[in-house]
Amino acid sequence: MAAPGLAQVGSDPISEKAVGRNSELSTIVVTATRHAESILEVPAAIDVVRPDSVRPDALGVNLSEVLDRVPGLLVRNRQNSAQDEQVSIRGFGARATFGVRGIRLYTDGIPASMPDGSGQVSHFNLDSAERIEVLRGPYSALYGNSSGGVIQLFTADGIDPAERRFDLVGGSSGNLRSSVNLRDASDRFDSNIGLTWFRTDGYRDHSAAQRLSSNAKLHWQAADDATLTLLANTLSMPEAQDPLGLDREQFDENPRQATEAATLFNTRKSVNQVQAGAIWEQDLGDQHDWRALVYGGKREVEQFLAIPVFAQLAPRSAGGVIDLDGSYRGGDVRWSWRGSAVEFTLGTSYEAFDQQRRGYENFLTDLVGVKGALRRDEGNRSRSLDQYAQMDWEFAPSWSLLAGIRHSNVAFRVDDHYITQSNPDDSGERTYSATTPVAGLLYRPSQAARLYASWGRGFETPTFSEISYRNDGGGLNLDLKPARTQSVEVGAKFQWLPNLEFSVATFRAETNDEIAVATNFGGRSTYRNVAQARRQGIEASLRVRFDDQWRLQLAATGLDARFRTPFLACVGIPCVVPSEPVAAGARIPGIPRLNLGAQIVRGGDLGWRIDARINHLGDVLVNDAGTQSADAYSVFGLGIGYGLAVSSGRLRSFLELDNLFDRRYAGSVIVNDGNGRFYEPAAGRSVTLGVQWLWSPR
Repeated sequence: MAAPGLAQVGSDPISEKAVGRNSELSTIVVTATRHAESILEVPAAIDVVRPDSVRPDALGVNLSEVLDRVPGLLVRNRQNSAQDEQVSIRGFGARATFGVRGIRLYTDGIPASMPDGSGQVSHFNLDSAERIEVLRGPYSALYGNSSGGVIQLFTADGIDPAERRFDLVGGSSGNLRSSVNLRDASDRFDSNIGLTWFRTDGYRDHSAAQRLSSNAKLHWQAADDATLTLLANTLSMPEAQDPLGLDREQFDENPRQATEAATLFNTRKSVNQVQAGAIWEQDLGDQHDWRALVYGGKREVEQFLAIPVFAQLAPRSAGGVIDLDGSYRGGDVRWSWRGSAVEFTLGTSYEAFDQQRRGYENFLTDLVGVKGALRRDEGNRSRSLDQYAQMDWEFAPSWSLLAGIRHSNVAFRVDDHYITQSNPDDSGERTYSATTPVAGLLYRPSQAARLYASWGRGFETPTFSEISYRNDGGGLNLDLKPARTQSVEVGAKFQWLPNLEFSVATFRAETNDEIAVATNFGGRSTYRNVAQARRQGIEASLRVRFDDQWRLQLAATGLDARFRTPFLACVGIPCVVPSEPVAAGARIPGIPRLNLGAQIVRGGDLGWRIDARINHLGDVLVNDAGTQSADAYSVFGLGIGYGLAVSSGRLRSFLELDNLFDRRYAGSVIVNDGNGRFYEPAAGRSVTLGVQWLWSPR
């Protein structure tokens, strides 16, 4: 059995695979089954992307650069480093106004999602990554709370002979990235260490930022069929400016502007994060093995918001500065057994997050945009304890069944330390639990084709941000229920090696107690449950290698996401009481009905490489009432690069043009923004130039 997370895979038609460097199409994936498995043999929609194969000539900073041709997945660059990219899978996670929620995120097995379901991708290091796996559909529920989908980044192993890679990339908007990556291997030990520095002036006014990230993976193979992997990751992002969203009039007038409130309050965000982990894998013999992961980390955030002074004068206001000091830790232990026709996995995981949350006024007398008086001081704690079991049973030569079940227990606790005569004790606690079964049936009509159907149940608890405020202005919103989803998927996969790969899947997800905005007032949003919602659609991908030089990749997603029961929505500014009727059948905001991507490439690492790209996104509603929307758009890109073999290595340079025709469009939207600032403009025509030196000293 191959060690989980160590399979050589890729979604680019010329990627290196575990079955040999000349194999053209993806063959192995580990996400769904927690062990190395052919991508054809998993009854689920999965894509595997190698950043250095799919988009080697790019800025190399954001997930949106490498995941824009994964069907069912939408990653939107907000042109705002103070806010993470918007990430959604089949519509789950689309309502997140900051960070990522509704889907599970991992780096080398370490959760980038906290127990409450909130997460971030700012520390994902693309320079040292081997691959990114994207799992969609019912099997995501095997990863617990808020798993409408799963994205996992895996750091590459070290190699022999050793490689030293140096990158310098720059371009429009003052973008500049420099990085160094060191990969080595000898006998039983290998390593991958990377350091990346990035700065930008920002496409928009008041959007400058810089960040420094590092990533390290050390792997040791013991003599007794055991392996130890040590992992470390850091991120430093000081005072990234936040231009805020624009209303429609501002967007049409000048998409590069920042709002007046952003400059007045100097809205900004600082982040410092460090984490480390260890994975021990042991072959016990007799077809048994076990794997243990332990990890821990610390994340500090300070964010200055544009909440007006008058709104902070309310006795129960939490102020306009958020100060978070959090630590997280956890572990996962699992045992596996493999028979001739059956594989079985049993495991348990624990996640803990402790955070000191303080709020301060963002003014001192007449001076705004500074830290003022304390207005909130509380301890936030979340815990999850899960148990899971999976079985893969090949019960006939052409048939197999993959089934699993997971029980999750997620606990929240708040200890209020800011208690005054006008601000009573808001301490409280709440526990959510769910059992989420999944099952999938796979049929093999031929060596190149697979047909499958899968079903599962999942759940999504509120995050700490969503339970932090009640709509009556009081304390915690502990009445929020978790959203519970039942989903089904039917699909087909085809691989005609070595030149063609095609997959298609249809899906439907029915959700009860969908979480939505209740009120917007004083710079704060409160949330409630709005009964039923449905997300259904079809997705397809095609990868073709025409000859040694030409490759084509296509991805398409059609998604219909609607509320199934009527409710009242907030539309006023401010909105204290929901009053706008939303009819059953209304579209869910933040979710486009159509998403298309295509890329054609000629060439490879050496010699000339030319690529052309197109991405199309349908229109997107920006609020529950459906009174405004961001228009559909199509954007084009071109790139040219040249790779030259030099002594002990390779030298490569490139030029990339994005948004070739300078299309004005909203690259992302802030769903249900309380100030009506829904639109986050995408960059206009931009240029990126880069050079990479790959040196192998031996």
